[in-house]
Amino acid sequence: MPQPSIETTRLILRPFRSSDAPAVQELAGERDIADTTMNIPHPYEDGMAEEWIAGHEPGYNEGTMATFAIVLRDNAQLIGAMGLQIGRSLNKAELGYWVGKPFWNRGYATEAAVAMLDFGFDELGLNRIQAAHLARNPSSGRVMEKAGMVLEGTARQDAIKWGRYEDLVSYGILREDWIRRRQ
Repeated sequence: MPQPSIETTRLILRPFRSSDAPAVQELAGERDIADTTMNIPHPYEDGMAEEWIAGHEPGYNEGTMATFAIVLRDNAQLIGAMGLQIGRSLNKAELGYWVGKPFWNRGYATEAAVAMLDFGFDELGLNRIQAAHLARNPSSGRVMEKAGMVLEGTARQDAIKWGRYEDLVSYGILREDWIRRRQ
């Protein structure tokens, strides 16, 4: 089954296309984006976006990931990415995302995160969705809280980013909490 698109009030979450690669490289290549995420390299070199995008469809077909381009509904401009790394054996997923710096502080990440939680629970039938952010990036934590996730704790020096130990702040939400929140 092909990966669907998801519409919200202001956004469309759709599968990435190879033609999105230049915009991905430009937006994700911003140092501030790479600095506040665990998996985005800097510099973001030629070919990296194409390689990243090429892995999405096989990952979706295997049931291990669902990665969506976040585009503005009114003009189809790519502004970021939102996805789930799926662990079927435990019926859970990890939410991850980035939004290009020109689009920060407009509520887009929260709007997309809510849609992704709906997708994970309603379409994928997951029991739990979790996420983590670098402690020095509290804006990402606010996105998780506004989307309905619950603070679960801080793992001290649990990651290394650019040679520095980093604390990770974890959030999670269960299917039963999501259902209760929607009622």
